[in-house]
Amino acid sequence: MISDALSDALARWLDHERALAGAAENTLKAYQADLLGFLSFMTQYNGEAQGLGPIAKIGIRDMRAWMANERGRGVSARSLARSLSAVKSFYRWLAAREDFEPTAVLSTRAPKFQAKLPRPLAPDAAAAMIETVELQAPEPWVAARDSAVVTLLYGCGLRISEALGLTGADVPLPEVLRITGKGGKERIVPVIDAARAAVDAYLRLCPYPAQADKPLFRGVRSGALSPRAIQKVMQQTRMQLGLPATATPHAMRHSFATHLLAAGGDLRAIQELLGHASLSTTQAYTAVDAARLMEVYDKAHPKAAGP
Repeated sequence: MISDALSDALARWLDHERALAGAAENTLKAYQADLLGFLSFMTQYNGEAQGLGPIAKIGIRDMRAWMANERGRGVSARSLARSLSAVKSFYRWLAAREDFEPTAVLSTRAPKFQAKLPRPLAPDAAAAMIETVELQAPEPWVAARDSAVVTLLYGCGLRISEALGLTGADVPLPEVLRITGKGGKERIVPVIDAARAAVDAYLRLCPYPAQADKPLFRGVRSGALSPRAIQKVMQQTRMQLGLPATATPHAMRHSFATHLLAAGGDLRAIQELLGHASLSTTQAYTAVDAARLMEVYDKAHPKAAGP
């Protein structure tokens, strides 16, 4: 399907993304799948195996044919835009090394799609989630554990993987945590008093002593707590509280950011707290806040509400 030289170039590009861009392994796997799918189509479409020579000649017509084929297969606009981004990134890197003109590929426009906005909880719903989640557990230490995890998600804006990645070496929790997030990006996260208190309460009740080389949050059989356990307990809690299906562990992180922004938090500071590589990712929260304001406006403004 592709020549050895092109296969080697793809491997080197992935190594480059891993080492210099800090891409996570799951991201690299997605990039690889996107590129192999693209090259497979070009092999069939042009009737020849793809190598460094043939792919340098790919033009606008080829790109349009690939995108039409993807949409015809039922690939969503969002997924196609992601695949195109991977293709462009690879071409940009390869063209600089092989000295060919990549304009036809780089100028290809991504399909338009409606960006999904984060679905945060209202402040009172977030508080109710933390207060109610511990009621689902049959044992006091498990209840304290679940409450501590959810408090960290909302109080510190952690991803669930980051909260469950804490070890005994991280306790007692300091005033700030050094968190390594997606792509190995490190950030400093302040720890609120409520989060420290929740973790302390869990540690007092946990039957497994904290060990520096062991996960802080343990399952009932002493192993590492799985994300699925927290997802399940939050599912039970949201059903009890009558909250929507979007009230997930990740929604607590969204709520952290949205509530900070609504309280006047600086967008750049929130970007740092969340560990977003790009400010554009964090800017989604301004759209959330604007959407909420427009909803209030439509309901309350005399001219908008009508007679």
